[in-house]
Amino acid sequence: MSKREKQPDPLACRRNKVGGQAVLEGVMMKSGEKVCIAVRKPDGSIAKRDSSFVSVRKKHKILNIPILRGAINFVEMMKLSFSTLSASGEMLGTEEEETKFEKWLREKFGKSIMVVIMPISIIFALALSVGLFFLLPTYATKGVEYLIGGELDGWLKSIIEGVLKIVIFICYLLLVSLMPDIKRTFMYHGSEHKSIFCYEHGLPLTVENVRIQRRFHPRCGTSFMFVMILIGVLIGILIPWDWANVESKFLSSLIRVGIKLLLLPLTCGIGYEFLMYAGKHDNTLVKVLSAPGLWMQRITTKEPDDSMIEVAIAALKGAMPDEFPPEEESAKAESDAEESTSDTESAE
Repeated sequence: MSKREKQPDPLACRRNKVGGQAVLEGVMMKSGEKVCIAVRKPDGSIAKRDSSFVSVRKKHKILNIPILRGAINFVEMMKLSFSTLSASGEMLGTEEEETKFEKWLREKFGKSIMVVIMPISIIFALALSVGLFFLLPTYATKGVEYLIGGELDGWLKSIIEGVLKIVIFICYLLLVSLMPDIKRTFMYHGSEHKSIFCYEHGLPLTVENVRIQRRFHPRCGTSFMFVMILIGVLIGILIPWDWANVESKFLSSLIRVGIKLLLLPLTCGIGYEFLMYAGKHDNTLVKVLSAPGLWMQRITTKEPDDSMIEVAIAALKGAMPDEFPPEEESAKAESDAEESTSDTESAE
């Protein structure tokens, strides 16, 4: 008797097909080149904005080489993340009247204040990231060496720096999670994960079906950040740091930080490949390696309410118009409204 062949998963094609992020009072979803932002406006309505995002990897196939594609994807997603956050703020319609400076800026340079603030915000975010996750752990490790009165081995330095990065990362997330606005954003983050899980499981995108899904997703950006820290530690252990030592301890640490920054594309690339693999497989190894990142999502995702789930569903459907044609959705909404009216009349 021949061994039974393993049946292919009919829903496997849905994995890695859509991704997203939480924005201000809403959710952004991306599938292929389609991007849809949905936000809950102050009046209770849902505003949607559709756009497209064509990766440079599609124009230049050579950039799809494993690991390299991950580094490029990291840069592109950072850019998309900032632009969608800015767009969600505009969509909320809560902007106050333009100040004199904003009017002057628009009249003189033809640019809004958001266009000017965005690059400044990106530079500030990058500087903060380098300071918190590169400079601070490196010089804190130097402080440990000063306390013990000796030089640590390169591999031990990498481990200590990695532990410090994880501690800083967790403390940072816990602190920002105390802010009311961030807490709501984390709730929208949960609705994003739940709606994607619902789609990947092949279930109809209804509030009831989405509500019961898990809010911890293996392809989450939180997991990616955690994986990057761990990979950075492993890469640091493998590098012989002795050649980078110079007389000045300050300069030696600065060189160490510079080398790690140069290796950041490699770290991003390996992390990306792992998350893509984790999104398609569910074996024991993946579960073990994904566990720390999934645990971190207990901080960055919260249980959403039904109104937030509705926003996430709207964004997901908007990003996948081929599977969820707008005409059909409008017709379904009208049908549901008619049924609701009919039920109300019958009850009366």
